[in-house]
Amino acid sequence: MSIWTKGIAAGRLDAPDYDRNFADLHPPLDPHEAMVAADRCYFCHDAPCVAACPTAIDVPLFIRQIATGTPAAAARTIFEQNILGGMCARVCPTETLCEEACVREAAEGRPVRIGALQRHATDRGMAGPHPFGRAAPTGKRIAVLGAGPAGLACAHRLAMKGHDVVIHEVRPKPGGLNEYGIAAYKTPDGFARAEVDWLLSIGGIEVATGNAPDLAALRAEFDAVFLGTGLGDVNGLDLDGIGAAGVEDAVAFIARLRQSAPKDIAVGRDVVVVGGGMTAVDAAVQAKLLGALNVTLAYRGPREAMKASRYEQDLAASRGVNILTDAAPVAVEGDPLTSVTFALPSGDRVTVPADQMLLAIGQTLATGDLPETAGGRIVVTETGRTSLPKTWAGGDCTNRGENLTVTAVAQGRDAAEDIHAMLTEGADG
Repeated sequence: MSIWTKGIAAGRLDAPDYDRNFADLHPPLDPHEAMVAADRCYFCHDAPCVAACPTAIDVPLFIRQIATGTPAAAARTIFEQNILGGMCARVCPTETLCEEACVREAAEGRPVRIGALQRHATDRGMAGPHPFGRAAPTGKRIAVLGAGPAGLACAHRLAMKGHDVVIHEVRPKPGGLNEYGIAAYKTPDGFARAEVDWLLSIGGIEVATGNAPDLAALRAEFDAVFLGTGLGDVNGLDLDGIGAAGVEDAVAFIARLRQSAPKDIAVGRDVVVVGGGMTAVDAAVQAKLLGALNVTLAYRGPREAMKASRYEQDLAASRGVNILTDAAPVAVEGDPLTSVTFALPSGDRVTVPADQMLLAIGQTLATGDLPETAGGRIVVTETGRTSLPKTWAGGDCTNRGENLTVTAVAQGRDAAEDIHAMLTEGADG
């Protein structure tokens, strides 16, 4: 039962509604379903799905391993390239990556279910012992700033090589975007934390939370430093009334939901979300699932320019989110908030009732002691080297980041390989 009172309130739904709304978006395949899905793969030579994967997972090989009844081997194939393959199976936009490149998609409009098969394999792999051991100790110590996907992937690969790693994370929990920034229905049952615990079980990695040490001090103390801090600040709107009660960052809204039970999260009756990326879609859908009566996702450009994939846009629409495009916010009325007005290309204006407004208009790099930056990002080479000696970076904080977990993992992994080469082979760092 929904309670459609105006204002921002928690407990708008009955407990069974919350359970249903925030259940797993894509339930796992059972063994028979996995075998049927795997049987559709052509096991292509020079498979386009591999080229489309930022971590270059050997997709035909791991699907063949599932088809032959060896999901543990399939998991190892995935983890060799992407140690966070379990999370990526849940949150990657496979519809625009590996599955879009699938030859079945080109021929039939129905690709092999690569993401679901990857989850099938990684869930089984994570249920067993850790697939990798550590090399002999090297005596080298590396500091990693940020316990998000890039930092975790870098730390794990370095630990495999026998190095000791200390991860410094400013938040209370490791995981970064996976822990704090992804819709709760995509990673239910505490999966993000379980994956981190599993990753850390390789040993050799210390995590210090609530901690943001000075970069110069780390560079002096450690043999190398990796920056995987993500984007710590958020963009705002320069509008009168933007400080009204009821206006907040969508990032904070999502993080609060990820760290609490849905029944405890207050949501408005009429919610407006401003933005066109994944954060905007996740915030809008979850506002609806929390019991908001009306949710409008407003984007200043055309629908085809939205950064959220068409699949995610359609998901939002299917949950009852109204998508308003070519609409630029120009006025915020009331304190507490009562409505938001948007300008349209025609010159007309439309006013949308709102008691809650969530801003999802991008994040920015936090200022501080940083290597060279350009366009608000740390400048890095293909292997993650920055302008500072002994310092690498990867993920969203860099000019090569793509706001994708899988891309951050690839960059953290590749930086670790370059750090290892520098430390053990005398390469110039």
